Amino acid sequence: MSDTRNASRVVLAAYLGWTLDAFDFFIMIFVFDDVAKTFGVGLTTASLAITLTLLMRAFGALIFGRLADKYGRRPVMMFNILCFSALELLSGLAPTLLSFMILRALFGIAMGGEWGVGSSLTMETIPAKWRGWVSGLLQAGYPSGYLLATLAFGLLYPLVGWRGLFIVGALPALLVVYIRRNVPESPDWHARQSEPRVPVRDILRRHAGLTIYAVILMAAFNFFSHGTQDIYPKAFLKVQHGFSHDTITVIALVYNIGAILGGLTFGSISQIIGRRWAIVIAALLSLPVIPLWAFSDSPWLLGLGAFLMQFMVQGAWGVIPAHLNELSPPGIRATFPGFVYQLGNFLASYNATLQTRIGAAYNHNYSYALAGVAGVVAVVIALLCAFGVERSHVKMGGEARS
Repeated sequence: MSDTRNASRVVLAAYLGWTLDAFDFFIMIFVFDDVAKTFGVGLTTASLAITLTLLMRAFGALIFGRLADKYGRRPVMMFNILCFSALELLSGLAPTLLSFMILRALFGIAMGGEWGVGSSLTMETIPAKWRGWVSGLLQAGYPSGYLLATLAFGLLYPLVGWRGLFIVGALPALLVVYIRRNVPESPDWHARQSEPRVPVRDILRRHAGLTIYAVILMAAFNFFSHGTQDIYPKAFLKVQHGFSHDTITVIALVYNIGAILGGLTFGSISQIIGRRWAIVIAALLSLPVIPLWAFSDSPWLLGLGAFLMQFMVQGAWGVIPAHLNELSPPGIRATFPGFVYQLGNFLASYNATLQTRIGAAYNHNYSYALAGVAGVVAVVIALLCAFGVERSHVKMGGEARS
């Protein structure tokens, strides 16, 4: 009973950590037009703040992952949450565009560390039979954070403005109190402390093929998610369609509910049919949704299309926490999943700027930019997973309690 209780507390902490990290990130996509106006620049220039955050996440995954492999998942996770909360607060106080861009780059380092540390702590603690649905729950933290950011934008933005939203984003620091009191260290990490340490570069060199494959896969995945999310609310719904603040808020709430349900659904399905085929099915099912999602004019049809699209996008993503942790070399499990994920993010970090430039070339019609990215990467993901590798039965620290 105590093992189950501890596992549940770890799952809750990791889910909330990723939720609040994503909340802090997604505030930016709702206000980058306001940031542009404040500092007197265009949308493409302001979107570089998103690009910088994504670029720097790979460095954060490596830095915080190595710290967690050496000093433990729990203390590094607490430090990581304090870092991204403080940087979010400072972003809201930035006096110049340059200082704002620097702070968003530093925020990217902090954001990049949370996912790998939290997912490794979770997967090493829970029973093996939990992995599928917990994987979906953990990844549902991302759209959950998007959902919170949508609510904050809808309810608080008219009262506090864009700077106030960033200041509210410092609240995740309170999660550290819960982790300190309730979350145990990974049993797998404790068990490995007696083993000799092998330099991470040697482990990555030994698994070079797997590393390259995982980075390419995660680059496609990050184009899939960011290519369907980052410019959708403000550039597509506001600029192209001219929808009101309230309409954008409702559509964003709807598609984030779809994203959460998709992650939970396909994460659970992956426990039955395997990680690869769950991803393949979700990715391919996104293709027939593209016309409804990107080329409709009615807010009702766009809302339905966005719900279905994010159900499939985050459905595929819902398998990833379990899949990458199972593929990871055991000695660097806090480093490998987060690093390949965020290095893939690094390769996909140009997405927002790319899509806004394509939209500008079409007189601020962003439909082709959205549809083109989503369609191409859905096929790429399906092919990579169909012909890829899977280790869903690998043993980790929590399996003895299954």
